[in-house]
Amino acid sequence: MSPPRSADAFFAALHEAIGGRLFTITVLDRDAGLARRAYSSHPEAYPVSGTKPMAQGAWTDMVVARGEVFVANSVAEFAIYFPDHALIESLGCGAALNVPIRNGPVIGTVNVLDVAGAFSPPVVTRICAEIAAQEDALRTHLEDLAL
Repeated sequence: MSPPRSADAFFAALHEAIGGRLFTITVLDRDAGLARRAYSSHPEAYPVSGTKPMAQGAWTDMVVARGEVFVANSVAEFAIYFPDHALIESLGCGAALNVPIRNGPVIGTVNVLDVAGAFSPPVVTRICAEIAAQEDALRTHLEDLAL
């Protein structure tokens, strides 16, 4: 049996397996209404740092409250939800995929951003299957990093 990998090593390996220009993982404290970036492939633009209030709105209702996958294949589709859409676009990303991670309620999200049109149904299915295959380890790392 191999030793457990650190959260950063695990998240980096998951990014390598999934792909995407920008890859982040967020851990949530739903009771306190806080979110924290636990991993970032671009720490200069999206640092792993303190907490921020969880935004309220349609995206939160979909991904956090209902546990649904969010897919947007153009900036126009995600700009209404992401106030940092200009920064995302400046990094060459025109599509967004947010996959909730559950342990009962949603405890975090895997966020993959890539070129416009990147997330066709077969690609979304592949990414979700890869995340599902790693979900136990993901949950463990997110719980260890809980706020």
